[in-house]
Amino acid sequence: MKKILGLAGIAAVVIAAIVWLTNRGGAETSSWRFVAVERGSLEQVVAATGTLTPVTTVEVGTQASGQIAELYVDFNDQVVKGQLLARIDPTLQRQAVRESEANLDRTRADVEQKQREFDRTKELHDRQGATDSEYDAAEYALKIAMSNRTSAEVSLERARNNLSYTEIYSPIDGIVIQRNVDVGQTVAASLSAPLLFLIAADLTEMEILASVDESDIGTIEVEQESRFTVQAFSDRTFEGRVRQVRLQSSSQENVVNYTVVVAVQNPEGELLPGMTATVEFVTAGAEDVLKVPNAALRFQPPEEMMTAFRDRMMAEMQARRTAADSAGGAPAGPAGERTGGGVRPGGDGAGMVPGGAAAHGAAGEASRGDGNRLWMLDENGELTMVRVRPGITDGQYTEISGQRVEEGMQAIAGIVSGAAATSATSNPFQPSSGQPQRRPPGGF
Repeated sequence: MKKILGLAGIAAVVIAAIVWLTNRGGAETSSWRFVAVERGSLEQVVAATGTLTPVTTVEVGTQASGQIAELYVDFNDQVVKGQLLARIDPTLQRQAVRESEANLDRTRADVEQKQREFDRTKELHDRQGATDSEYDAAEYALKIAMSNRTSAEVSLERARNNLSYTEIYSPIDGIVIQRNVDVGQTVAASLSAPLLFLIAADLTEMEILASVDESDIGTIEVEQESRFTVQAFSDRTFEGRVRQVRLQSSSQENVVNYTVVVAVQNPEGELLPGMTATVEFVTAGAEDVLKVPNAALRFQPPEEMMTAFRDRMMAEMQARRTAADSAGGAPAGPAGERTGGGVRPGGDGAGMVPGGAAAHGAAGEASRGDGNRLWMLDENGELTMVRVRPGITDGQYTEISGQRVEEGMQAIAGIVSGAAATSATSNPFQPSSGQPQRRPPGGF
């Protein structure tokens, strides 16, 4: 019997321990995560990426084919307009010039011969010593010879031009940012002019060709200020200005983008062509406003908490009605307030969830999660809601305003469960309000 009683006692202790641990674990399974309403500045920006390019670039090619005989410039060399950049072997072009000159001499001699024959035939024709057909033939032969001479002159001019094309000159003042040939390389200009050099007019003024999504392009305007960073100087922010919003769109994977040209000053020459720039276009700004992390505006209580919140609202409504009836029985006005009993809309003040018959509607609106309300705990630790008017956002914080919104208010941004609740306050990536985490009502 004693042994049985001993086993029963041990079992009772074990069951009690399990119950205690279960209740203790339930009490610690979850807690609120709070964020503070802060005062500060906000900027709403549109982010985009683009490539730095010179404002003016000229591709220097060649109209002559041949082997590169000499190069007079290299990468990064400063050049002036008319400066000799390279020379193509002119052997073939010189031969073509000599051939054209010889052909011109031949046609000139032929013209002189045909001119003398025409003069003799004309004289005989005037004396009735030559027929009309002989006169016409002599005149025709002279015109053909003169036409051949003109053609030979054009050929000689073309050959001399081709010879001049073997010398490549700079068309502008600038800097050589690309050289595509070396001495001994053969270039062929049969179908298109091969690219020999790329010259930038001036690197002190550059531009960014930024790709902006169609959903944001409506907020971009000419002369709008912008800022950007490049990987080479990650700790610096550069300034720019919108020069042009191009109408032509591009589509990739069903995403439509537009090119925005941002003018950039580069007096020190630190920014180089081809750098990738991360651009931010400032579309709106606000100074000294109340703001809250976006997580607080996105938070929605679970269904169990919403049910408890709705029931409490209905109970408060009934208590107000009873108090109003006892005080004077004033008729109920719209939204449940008494027109003569002094019950104010919203119970504790404007911005709170209204009491009266609007409790169901308020709970329904709260469940929509449209970002126009903050959830928090009242002085009794009960879940409550404050209406706010959201303003601009920078992607992390949103400007808010409202009659009951104050700096330092603790808004609920989420529910931390299990071991995460213990370490939430020490997480460097978690917004901290300086307030201890509190367990949701009902052990949720």
